[in-house]
Amino acid sequence: MLNVRVLVLSKRKYMGRDLIADRYGRFRELPLALSRHGAIVHGLCLGYRGGDEVSVLDESHGGRVDWDASKLSRLLPLGSGSYRRRIDGIAETFRPNLVWACSDTLHATLGAWAARRLGARLVVDLYDNFESYPLHRMPGMNALLRRALRRARAVTCVSEPLAEKVRDEYAVTAAVETIGNAVPDGLFIPQDKSACRRRLGLPDDACIIGTAGAISATRGLGALLDAFRVLRQSRSDLHLVLAGPDDGSLPVPVDDAHVHRLGSLPPADVPYVVGAMDLSVVCNADSAFGRYCFPQKLYESLACRVPVVVADVGAMSRLLSEHREVLFSPEDAEGLARLVEQRLRDPVVPDLPVPTWDTEGARLLAVMQRALKV
Repeated sequence: MLNVRVLVLSKRKYMGRDLIADRYGRFRELPLALSRHGAIVHGLCLGYRGGDEVSVLDESHGGRVDWDASKLSRLLPLGSGSYRRRIDGIAETFRPNLVWACSDTLHATLGAWAARRLGARLVVDLYDNFESYPLHRMPGMNALLRRALRRARAVTCVSEPLAEKVRDEYAVTAAVETIGNAVPDGLFIPQDKSACRRRLGLPDDACIIGTAGAISATRGLGALLDAFRVLRQSRSDLHLVLAGPDDGSLPVPVDDAHVHRLGSLPPADVPYVVGAMDLSVVCNADSAFGRYCFPQKLYESLACRVPVVVADVGAMSRLLSEHREVLFSPEDAEGLARLVEQRLRDPVVPDLPVPTWDTEGARLLAVMQRALKV
C-alpha cells in the first residue's frame, strides 16, 4: 500500500459542534477512519470565534489523529505562531504527501497554498454547496473556490448531486468522487423507546414526532411546525421534539407542553432522541443549500430502525426513489401532515444500507491513493 501521510485542514466549528471539544462529525470521523485503514494523519483546524489554542491526540477504536487548533488571527504572517510557520513546522516534523482541505472556501484556498508549499498533492472536500453560504455573496469568493478545485488532484463531495454540479459547472480536470455522510459504528442502534423517553424526560404514553438537527427556517422546518399545528387539531396525544441548535428564525412555541425543545445535546445523547420518536421527520428546503447537502439524520434514524418521512429534494429524492411512500414536498405543510398521519398508522423504515465512517474512510483512502499516483 502507498504510504499516505495526510494533513487535514478544517475550520474548528461546524454543524453547531466543536471539532476539538465535541469530537464530532465528518472532519473528525473520516481522518480517524483513514488512520484505522493505514494512513498517518495530522490535523490543523482554525477557530473563527476564539477557542483555546491546543494540541490534542484524538484516539478512537484504533485510529489516532494529532490535532493542532489555532485562532483565525494566526493567518497574519507574523511571529513564530503564525499559520505559515505552523505549516512549515508540519513540513519538517510530519512531512505530509497529501493535503485534504475541508469545510469551506477559505480552507480550500489554504489547502491549495499549503499543498504547493509542502510539495504535496491536494484533495478538496465539499461537504456542502459552498456557493450557498453567506460569505459567497462577497465578490471573488466563487472564483477562489473554483481556482482551488482546479488545482486539486481529486475532489470529494458529500452527495452525488453536488458531485454532478462540480463536474458540470466547475471545469475541474481532477476526479470527482462522492464520499457521503455516515454514522459512527455502534452508536446509532435500535433503542428501547420507553427508556429513551425516561432519559430525556419525555412522556411515555405520547405519540412523538420530531427531528434532531439544526432548528432553522433554512432547513425547511417551517413545514414541520405548520404540519404539527394541523395534526394537533385532531390528535391530542401528539408531541413534537426538537433537538439541535436553534438560530431563532422560526416561531417555535415556548409555552406549549406538547413541544419539547431539547437544545443542543452532547453527540452521545442524540441516539436517545431518535430512539424516543415514533416518527423521525427529516426536513430540508428546496434551495441552493438543500439540493446538494446530505441530511445525516436520515442514516441516524435508519440505523436506529425508527420510521421516517423525508423531504423530497436533492440526494434524498435519489436515495429513496424506491421508497416514495416516505417522501413529502419540502414546502407543503398540509401534505406533510397527511403523510405523518399515514406513516403513524403504517410505519415504514426503508430497507437501505447505512454506511459507517469506517466504510466511507476506506473509500476516501482509495481516492487519496489514486491522487498520489496521478
